Amino acid sequence: MSRYFAIVPAAGSGSRMGAERPKQYLELLGRPLLWHTLNTLCHAPAIEQVFVVISPEDQWWETFSWESLESLQVLRVGGETRAQSVSNALAAVCGQVGQEDWVLVHDAARPCLSQLQVADLIHTLQDDEVGGLLAVPVADTLKRGDAQGRVAQTISREGLWQAQTPQMFRYGLLDKALQACPGVTDEAGAIEALGLSPRLVAADMTNFKVTYPRDLALAAQILQARGEL
Repeated sequence: MSRYFAIVPAAGSGSRMGAERPKQYLELLGRPLLWHTLNTLCHAPAIEQVFVVISPEDQWWETFSWESLESLQVLRVGGETRAQSVSNALAAVCGQVGQEDWVLVHDAARPCLSQLQVADLIHTLQDDEVGGLLAVPVADTLKRGDAQGRVAQTISREGLWQAQTPQMFRYGLLDKALQACPGVTDEAGAIEALGLSPRLVAADMTNFKVTYPRDLALAAQILQARGEL
């Protein structure tokens, strides 16, 4: 039977937060934001091991306690881009993960991922030939802006989805895709470039990506409402 592993690339600086420390280490309910992200994955019953990918020069990791995350393994192989970090991680764990094992890649800055969302993703994709990702159907009217900040075009939202993570693919396929398409912004894009069609698994907006300072308050509200303090 195939096993399940998770990779969390966390080597970025999060410059849009305007903080003096990387975004993944900002405080969220008394712990670093990254802790909440890893906690969900580390306590997902189906996931055997969680690999967090940090920069070789990371000076923040050791200043926090991660002892409660027993299935966590740290990889100091982070690259300049997400794709590089994931590729480096796949190379680093090639002896632990089989070609047909599933790998769930999750954004470090999505701390509100729920156990239900993880379980639904795994259940939906466990027999899929390609793999897929959590996503949300676009509900708002979309406008394309011009250089002057005015509406240039209204875009039909029919069939459009907002991609989230985790994105789940088999180790061998994901490694092949990222080697062939290193410039992608997410794993699904690399799989698509091979001519394959990842499956969309409906999630919800609670699994949002913390990008700006105000997002931390919203994340705290979501986690507190679940009793995750």
